[in-house]
Order: sequence, then structure tokens, then C-alpha cells
Amino acid sequence: MSKGLKIVTIGGGSSYTPELLEGFIKRYDELPVSELWLVDIEAGKEKLEIVGNLAKRMVKKAGLPIDIHLTLDRREALKDADFVTTQFRVGLLEARAKDERIPLKYGVIGQETNGPGGLFKGLRTIPVILDIVKDIQELCPNAWLVNFTNPAGMVTEAILRYTNHKKIVGLCNVPIGIEMGIAKLLDVEHSRIRIDFAGLNHMVYGLDVYVDGVSVKEKVINLLTDPNNSSFVKNIDGLGWEPGFLKAFNVLTCPYHMYYYKTDEMLEKDLKNYEKGETRAEVVKKLEDDLFELYKDPNLAIKPPQLEKRGGAYYSDAAVRLISSIYNDKRDIQPVNTINNGAIAGIPADSAVEVSCMITKDGPKPITVGELPVAANGLVQQIKSFERIAAEAAVTGDYDTALLAMTINPLVPSDRVGKEILDEMLEAHKEHLPQFFQKVEA
Repeated sequence: MSKGLKIVTIGGGSSYTPELLEGFIKRYDELPVSELWLVDIEAGKEKLEIVGNLAKRMVKKAGLPIDIHLTLDRREALKDADFVTTQFRVGLLEARAKDERIPLKYGVIGQETNGPGGLFKGLRTIPVILDIVKDIQELCPNAWLVNFTNPAGMVTEAILRYTNHKKIVGLCNVPIGIEMGIAKLLDVEHSRIRIDFAGLNHMVYGLDVYVDGVSVKEKVINLLTDPNNSSFVKNIDGLGWEPGFLKAFNVLTCPYHMYYYKTDEMLEKDLKNYEKGETRAEVVKKLEDDLFELYKDPNLAIKPPQLEKRGGAYYSDAAVRLISSIYNDKRDIQPVNTINNGAIAGIPADSAVEVSCMITKDGPKPITVGELPVAANGLVQQIKSFERIAAEAAVTGDYDTALLAMTINPLVPSDRVGKEILDEMLEAHKEHLPQFFQKVEA
């Protein structure tokens, strides 16, 4: 009998871990996981213990021979791993709160993966992920890295551009959330839906939608003109689109497009929440505190339904489905972040894109979509240039490059405002941005 799989999850103390484990339990017969290593840092130790104990109870209840290991030693965990998943947040939720609050002081949207907040999450995260990749190349060079850490597109871009580890797939739950939402809207099983996705992470479009292989795009777009049907992601409240705009666009948008096509309304809403001290980070912190209280219950041995409110619904479905398809060479179609290789015309071949791919044992093979619709293409190009310059700033620690990335982001109104936000955020996140401060101190 072949040995089971060793999977390592970095950021194992995350509230999402029970979701991931549920996926491994559900698909155990096609994905024989024998070891799951949950890795965290000293600051996450308590959460790691709580989540790890819940994970052990879940495995016991399922009666499966999966060994759960908890460790703060990443290198010990990585040795001979088959798959590595990453789901961490540098600076924890306190850092997210700063990403959301500081830009709002300047009348600019503060959001986890868009605008200045997205830039700073990338600046903090990319050096850490490149360090992890270095360990993977040394300790488990054949392992696939499945990255769920945001901003997933920028992180995937940095790994492709600044390392030679090619076994990397970036993953997001937005496309699967859209699929599930449309399945519900049409009252059909999720397995009967297929959407041709193309674009970038949190900037992805559905070019066509099929039920049993037959296009139903026109019907779906008509249904989506009803404002009650417009948002499928828990962490963004839908405001509803102008019906004429959606019909003329003739593609499915993702909830994050609201920040670009409805900037004023989203800013107004965020400012109201900011004044009440209720940015998304505060909401999530409260949700997380409640979840960890639930997780502590020694009688709890399943993933609690409250987790879906956290914004990461279907993450385990997406992650475990992807790992299983690589392991089993399923050759099914899934939307992931991977190297473009000519799939989307007008984006460099060596850049990361989010696109429907055939998933094989050799990884994702992007399905060629050619030119994006004219109405979508310009914004995608602009965000891709932002991601690339931001990744360069994260790696070099160069102030001017960071200012350039900040200013070319469509949510930032000018270089002057960009500089003010940049300076305040650099200071606020100083402990997690050594690359920008070492030179100064030297």
C-alpha cells in the first residue's frame, strides 16, 4: 500500500482550519491524507492549540487515521511534505485594521486586498512567503504550494517572478462563491454549473456561464440586474448594479468590482462604518473571538456553521478539490491563479492571472480565452501593473517604487495623497516591513 499524503498548513491556527479539515475528511477516499501538520508562530500559539484540538476531535469522530501535528517549527513540519497550504496574516487582524482605517482618514477606500490596504498587505506578506518558498525548495522540493494568503494574485506573481519554484497555485474562494451563488439563483446543483473565468484575483470576470454545457449567460445577467441577487461574498455587501450597465457589460462581475465601478458609494459606506468604529477588521475580530470560544468546547467535533459568516465559505471545497485534482490527475476545470502562458492576450506570459484551468498532475493548464472584453481589459491591465510594481517594492524595499505602486492604483487619487498615506502606513507597519527600514538605519 502506498504511503499516505503529508500536508502542511502554514497559518494552522487560523479560524479557517476546521473548514480545510472538513474537506480532507469528506474526500478521504480519494485523497488519503495520513499527516496534517498545522504550523503557526509564537503569537498564534494559543489559537493553534485550540484549533489543533478541535481538528483532533474531528478526525476522531470521523474515525480516520489522520495524524494531526501542531508545531511552531516550520522547517520540522515541511520535511518531505507532498502539499503545503498557506493561509496566514502578517501582523494579524491588528494590521488589517490599520490597512482599512488609515486610508479612510484621507478619503480613500481602505480594504484588505484593494487600494493602499492591498498594497501594504502585499508588502508585509511577500518577503515572508518568499522565505517559506526557500524552505520548501530545500526540504520538500516536489511539494505543491497552494497559496490562499491574500492578496493571492500579487503573492502568486511574486513567487513566479522572484523564485524558481514552479509548483505554485494561488487560490481564492470568490469564483467558487460565484458558482455556488449562481447555482442557487438557477436552483440547480453546483456540479452542473461551469463558468469561464478570466482576469486577476479579486478582479475576475465570468465570460460565460453554462448549465450542463449550455450557455445561460443572458438569463443569469437578467437575474443579476435584481439588486437582491448581486453579491455572493459574505465580506462585501452588494449595492446592486444599474441594470443597463450589467447588460451592456455582458459579463459576470465579482463582488470586488464594486470598489472600482462604485467607488463613491463604497467609500461612503466605509466612512460610515469607520465613524462607528466598525471596519471589516473589527467585525472579523468579533466573529473570530466568538468562533474560538466555540472551538474550545470539548464536545464540539464538527466545523460549526457560524464559520461561513467569516467570508471564507467554500474555501475548503476549493482547496481540497484542487489538491485532489492534482493528486489524482483529474483533468477537471477549476479557476485558479497561475502563470498566464498566453491564456489571456495582452498580459505578459510570465505573469500571474486568475483563469479557468484544466487541473492535472503537472498542475493547472490555463484555458486560452484570448482578448478580454474591451470594457474589462483596461482595468485588468492597470491592476496587473499595480501588482507587479507592488511585488517589486516588497522585494527591494525601495520607497520610490512603493510610491509608484500606490499612485498607479486606481483607488488612489494623486501622488501627493498617495505619499501621505504611504508615509503614515510605513510608520504604522514598521515592525513588519524591515526591508524599508534596514537601509535607513544602516
